[in-house]
Amino acid sequence: MDNSTYAVVDLETTGHSPSRGDRIIQIAIVFIENGTITHKYARFVNPEREIPVFIQQLTAITDEEVLSAPTFEEIAQEVSDMLQGTVFVAHNTDFDLSFLQSEFKRCKVAGWSGKKIDTVELSKILFPSSSSYRLQDLAEDLDIELPAAHRADDDAEATANLLLTALSKLRTLPEETLNLLHRRSFSLRSDISTLIYEALKHVRTSKGSVKLPLFRGIPYRNVKKLTGVVTGRCQYPVMEDEKIALLKKGYPSFEYRKSQLAYMDAVWETLSLHSEAVAEVPTGVGKTVGYLLPAAIHSFQTGKPVVISTFTNHLVDKILEDEVERIRKMLGIECTATVLKGREQYISLGKFEELLRITDESYDETFTIMQILVWLTDTETGDVNELNVSGGGQLFIDRIRKRNNRMKDDEKIADYHQRVMDACSHSNLIITNHSMLLSDSTRAQRTLNNFSGLIIDEAHQFIHTAANSKETVLSYMNWKYVMGQLGSDADGQLLHQIMKLHKKYCNYGNQVFGKLTVSFEQFTNVFDSVASVLSNHRPIASGGQQGNRVIFGLDELAGNDLLFSQMAEKMNGYIQCIQTVSSRLEPFRERMTLKEQAFLSEWDYWLRELKIKAGEWVEIFLDDETENFTVWIEKDKRSLPGSLNVVKSPVEGSVITKEFISSLKDEKIGIIWTSATMTINKDERFVARQLGIADDIPLLTFDAPSHFYDNAGIFIVEDMPSIQHVSQTDYIEAVADAVVQTVIATGGRLFVLFTSQDMLRKTYELILESELLNDYALIAQGVSSGSRMKLLKSFRQFGKSILFGTNSFWEGVDVPGEALSAVIIVRLPFSSPDEVVFKARAARLAASGSNPFTDLSLPEAILRFRQGFGRLIRSSGDRGFFIILDRRIDTKSYGKRFLDALPAVPVQKVSLEHMVNELEDCYNK
Repeated sequence: MDNSTYAVVDLETTGHSPSRGDRIIQIAIVFIENGTITHKYARFVNPEREIPVFIQQLTAITDEEVLSAPTFEEIAQEVSDMLQGTVFVAHNTDFDLSFLQSEFKRCKVAGWSGKKIDTVELSKILFPSSSSYRLQDLAEDLDIELPAAHRADDDAEATANLLLTALSKLRTLPEETLNLLHRRSFSLRSDISTLIYEALKHVRTSKGSVKLPLFRGIPYRNVKKLTGVVTGRCQYPVMEDEKIALLKKGYPSFEYRKSQLAYMDAVWETLSLHSEAVAEVPTGVGKTVGYLLPAAIHSFQTGKPVVISTFTNHLVDKILEDEVERIRKMLGIECTATVLKGREQYISLGKFEELLRITDESYDETFTIMQILVWLTDTETGDVNELNVSGGGQLFIDRIRKRNNRMKDDEKIADYHQRVMDACSHSNLIITNHSMLLSDSTRAQRTLNNFSGLIIDEAHQFIHTAANSKETVLSYMNWKYVMGQLGSDADGQLLHQIMKLHKKYCNYGNQVFGKLTVSFEQFTNVFDSVASVLSNHRPIASGGQQGNRVIFGLDELAGNDLLFSQMAEKMNGYIQCIQTVSSRLEPFRERMTLKEQAFLSEWDYWLRELKIKAGEWVEIFLDDETENFTVWIEKDKRSLPGSLNVVKSPVEGSVITKEFISSLKDEKIGIIWTSATMTINKDERFVARQLGIADDIPLLTFDAPSHFYDNAGIFIVEDMPSIQHVSQTDYIEAVADAVVQTVIATGGRLFVLFTSQDMLRKTYELILESELLNDYALIAQGVSSGSRMKLLKSFRQFGKSILFGTNSFWEGVDVPGEALSAVIIVRLPFSSPDEVVFKARAARLAASGSNPFTDLSLPEAILRFRQGFGRLIRSSGDRGFFIILDRRIDTKSYGKRFLDALPAVPVQKVSLEHMVNELEDCYNK
């Protein structure tokens, strides 16, 4: 660290706008000199106005605490004097510094001037895999003490320690990485270049600087290769007391569950006999360890890996992070495990290095490159999903994903995806996702081969993954992005660079590029005509519109076949022109500079992308083989044509799953299909039949312990309006009222589950406008920014929070303990009869003489309903209520089937007022 004095500042204020009368209520400054905190300054400040209730709850600073404190006018000169000559540091300088400067100006005191460091910007670069860059989240991740978030004194000290931690991290980076960072740091928004330069000077003079392997000058972390599957004389525990003894080693607070031990035996028997079984294992049994333990032992004995497949990459990572280490503790053997994802999940170092040579970097690209350079010194997987980047940065990430297996020799040594594939043959457990499992089964050379068993977890989702694997999506924005990469001849753009290469090496080109320009204009004109047709079309079916979202089938555009064919013709003509340019430049590649080679490779890359688009176009608009497919258009009226998507999807995923099962018929392996929801009452083989599993495959069910749901209850709210007899507006008003009253009674910690994004948004906005829940954090899927996991993390962190969710929040979400007090079901989760794939499936059933409602709609809704209930109680100590607002569960004959599908939990049919009183008694004792 240099000789500068760093002043780390944090403010608590009544709001965000000093020009509108917001004022400081607390200020804290922590001073750092020579890498050490030297002294601190902290003051409450009287804002001379009431502190909003929300701010009081956020900061725990009350009107009484600041009543006798000085106003900022009284301390402004003191603060200004302390800051003069310092480097200003804050966690989001855009807020703290601008607010402070405004207050200095108001008080007619000299403002601060000098260098500034934003620890948000710095943290994003140095900790690029952090899930969040809020101060309290970083403090938790980096073991920095933060007694009370949103108190200026604690926040300032935590920010000071964050700065010191970041500076220490900088000094651990290789010199080559620091050089690459420093070169780009001058375009950052705060003066981080100074910090990088000081670290670079330190590393250059330090004898113990870090040395990592280099890929074309870029340092990356090398990972020790696995040498073989761990084998041994590890025996499966036959006796009950042996199983219990093993489980206690992994779970010190182990709770005896007879069904878990029976499930373990079933998995072991299936693997050992190379047979097949379907197993329903509800929450409370201990499903994951129940299959992992016998799978690991089976691998030890056979010397071959067992493959574990689950629904999402998040669940894949969760198994590795949370459970595999427990298996090692139980068995006392190094159980090796490898996570395998699709190759596009991994970075292509060759493509990354190539882009470093040619990218005319925007701020987002520069920032993302700096994040990647730091990440490469840490990552052991090369999985780009580890990175937390901006939206603009995500576009850059997509360009450096591994797209194919064509590599130069030096790339093969540093290829993360190849390392993972090599590791698979040396692992006891291969943990993957359904999508990867399905795609691998269709390859001529499979990665997953010579394994001894297959366990498909979250098996009820396998059917949806199978359908999605054959789905083709044409996105207007994505097409325009690809077209823009090739078509813009502005100075510095790719086409401009290719024209310069053509002129330099081919000595001619005006005619070639003239044809290219004409062809591009013809192509884009037809594309824009198609976009106009799709944008302006009004659906024939009235149900094709939900709010601003519009959906209609491609069959409604039957009169436009000629236009669709013209589009394919003009696109192919343009592709031929691009190929002509490439073919004339290719013979000169070896004579080109490295930068020129990179431009040509980039040109070829986007040519391949456009060819993929051409294939998608033909598949969606011109392919006659559509027997098992349906095609539809989605758009949002508020953003046309940008929101246009055309989707082609299989009607029945079972066709694909049957092909997958057939691909395994020659493998001598045990196969277990398992999930918490594999059956429904009155049709227990509904899911198995959808998956294409033969009727003679045994279906086993295991019950949760009888006491597991002792602290759960179900309320049916009797005085809600009937959803079929009132307008949507009236129903939404009733839902909002029920949510508000329930939240106030329980103190928050609620999931509110919808079946429609439109209804979710309108309910959320109505509650927000009412200001009745201003003291609570309202988090809404599709409204609040962030992924599902980010929204869930925010929900967990705020004590008084409500999460509004749609389809993906009905399952696969764990919120154990007091973090979740109730789940509200707004509507029974039937598929919309106007949903295109559902409509096609229903039509097929009707044509075959079946009843689409009883044979498809009702069973699927019951499964989702069970999954929604499964969010509530995740461990035997949890307490919570399942609240059903849809009166059809009581008034319709099929309602009993929904309730019968749930565990034996007390059901009360009550008025809203009665329920609220009971909740208040329960949560406010």
